[in-house]
Amino acid sequence: MTGHDFTFAGETLTALPSRALWWPGAHTLVVADLHLGKAGRIARRSGALLPPYEVADTLARLSALVAELAPARVICLGDSFDDDTAAAELDAPALAALQGLEAGRDWIWVQGNHDPMAMNAAGQGVAAFAFGPLCFRHIAQADGLPEVSGHYHPKLRLPARMGGGRRACFLLGRSGIILPAFGTYTGGLDAHDPAVQRAIGPGAVAVVTGQTAFALPLSACG
Repeated sequence: MTGHDFTFAGETLTALPSRALWWPGAHTLVVADLHLGKAGRIARRSGALLPPYEVADTLARLSALVAELAPARVICLGDSFDDDTAAAELDAPALAALQGLEAGRDWIWVQGNHDPMAMNAAGQGVAAFAFGPLCFRHIAQADGLPEVSGHYHPKLRLPARMGGGRRACFLLGRSGIILPAFGTYTGGLDAHDPAVQRAIGPGAVAVVTGQTAFALPLSACG
């Protein structure tokens, strides 16, 4: 792995270049905002047609991580499906892939704002999941508990000296971590957006994803 190791709430965690979080001490893999079925939802609502491969691509990347790390537990931080209809309309290959991933391990589906009812899948559906010293939620609540959340799909524009471009990033705050979106068809909100800043608090560190994961103060990027 070429991830970025850091300590949070006394636990060693790794922000992976693939936009997932690995907690080796608990053999737990965490992903946020898969948005499975987004192409189908957009077609239903607006008639716009996108290439229908995002479900397969997202599940293939997740399968590769599960094969590499063999987690005992996978936590999905909400908006795993783009809406409840998308969850119900997953095709047979996608359902088979999900069932294969879930087999032999605990699988936690945290509810999101896109998929409050969920799930066309096995596993445990919860509003939030407390495990060890950490609380896993879809949206940060900044209530003082060490929390791990998603929802905002944070991205950061790198300075030209770092290659430029807009990259998905983790945000590491004093009492919370916000994960980037793992799904293939996901946009992103600038990490400096006031909504993101309120959620993560001052002094956050960004961990930029890509070929490798590297950390820099959020203040270093405009």
